[in-house]
Amino acid sequence: MPRVTVLSGFSRRATRAATEELLTADRSLVVIRHDLSALAEGRLHRFVCTADEVLESETVDLVHGCVSCSLREDVLPTLVRLARARPDADQLLVLPDIVEPEQIASACVACVIDGRPLLDWVRLGAFVTAIDGGTFVADLTGEDDLADRGRQTAPDDDRAVAGVILRQLEFADVVLVDTADLAVADLLASLVPWVSRRPVSEAASVLRGPHRDLATPTAALRGLEGLPVALGSALHFTARRPFHPGRLDAALPQLIEHTVRGRGHLWLATQPDTVIAYESHGCGVSMGAAGLWLAAAEADWSEASPGRRTAASLGWDEYFGDRCVELVFVDVGGDRAHLRALLTACLLTDDELALGQEAWLEFPDPYADCFV
Repeated sequence: MPRVTVLSGFSRRATRAATEELLTADRSLVVIRHDLSALAEGRLHRFVCTADEVLESETVDLVHGCVSCSLREDVLPTLVRLARARPDADQLLVLPDIVEPEQIASACVACVIDGRPLLDWVRLGAFVTAIDGGTFVADLTGEDDLADRGRQTAPDDDRAVAGVILRQLEFADVVLVDTADLAVADLLASLVPWVSRRPVSEAASVLRGPHRDLATPTAALRGLEGLPVALGSALHFTARRPFHPGRLDAALPQLIEHTVRGRGHLWLATQPDTVIAYESHGCGVSMGAAGLWLAAAEADWSEASPGRRTAASLGWDEYFGDRCVELVFVDVGGDRAHLRALLTACLLTDDELALGQEAWLEFPDPYADCFV
């Protein structure tokens, strides 16, 4: 069964260099690339090659001009078709620069081809992200949207460049780096401490690496599974007591201003049953419901992963259960003491804690209708 390595990266130059290294390592490797520049008009271009020949170069009409349709209608069926035609040849799926690898992983789990799950036809190998060390820091700290770079594929695609790069990094098993710059290395170590980092010259090693575990949680929720979330210069903030929703809302502009990336999970005093996933970068903040705390009355432990159950049991609090705040903030030369003090001031005070949960529910909550 062919193994599929998935390569992503916002820098076209970086992904091209990584592709060339991988083809040098395995000349029979089948490379699949899709050009989505005409996606808004309902078309994409598929290009398939090995180191020695072009196998396909074809424009495809889609029912709808969106990334989801391109995955369902052409990208994933192409993997299966090539697996049937070349069962002994591994594949390299090079994602378009604005596609986030989690989209591919989710589609692979749900996709059925000819009555069989996609993963009956191919094995998923490593998810790899290539970065351009020369532009990496500027891209992460800048405020450009995809539209500013001419990379939108749809009028309503308002994603930030930094957000796309971060999600490509945080879903990766391996990051390929084209520089030995210590500033880049330190930033990567803070952003994705769980990811293996290698120079592009060692790209071939990813072809022999482990298979992808699609049950791995998103970066924001790693702490719930007891997985490492921070290293080095990142600010790792933890607390058992909840945030006061009004004070947290007021603090967000400062948190955004002084950090490159924030992620993790939290709980609000006014919504004690809901796990809230937190992400921030650039000028934006995203918070969303991520299920129930296992301490909530309606929670079903049997639906939680083994890692989640173990982490909850080991950290169980007599009063709060598994409810906790765990956030990581990555800055570039910021004042971490100020950030920690700012976050601490958002927590309930001793006097507020003493009021009890019934009283907490009456606190003014700017997020009252956000996580239902």
